Amino acid sequence: MYQSLTFLHSLFRWLVLISLVYAVYRAGKGYFTGATFSKTDNLVRHWTATIAHIQLLIGITFYFHSPVIRYFLHHFSTAAKSFDLLFFGMIHSTLMLFSIVLITIGSALAKRKSTDKEKFSTMLVWYAIALIIIFIAIPWPFSPFANRPYFR
Repeated sequence: MYQSLTFLHSLFRWLVLISLVYAVYRAGKGYFTGATFSKTDNLVRHWTATIAHIQLLIGITFYFHSPVIRYFLHHFSTAAKSFDLLFFGMIHSTLMLFSIVLITIGSALAKRKSTDKEKFSTMLVWYAIALIIIFIAIPWPFSPFANRPYFR
């Protein structure tokens, strides 16, 4: 099960990133051109949040099945001294959870705005902040915090 969760979590990382980048692009384009918030824009808003929530569920399941996290939780005082263990035990999960909360709030607020410009603006700000945090919290192969391959 652990290998399947590793693969799914890695795969959905790309889906989250692609959907967020696309949503930020559409929101920025719509905001700066004064476009109408179309049904497609609403679907992008909705599906971006949905994909992020699926990744959250996979991530939570993965978190509690990971031997790294199990070690971190059982040997906290020694594990917290290792930045790699601290990154996956606390930093990654906290930042990702915070990002998904931002995406959820941004999606809900954008849905309730009355004008198209407000919808685009809300989506742009909340999703862009979440995207920046996600970029920081992903263990990229080049990351100085903790690194993993692009695909696992």
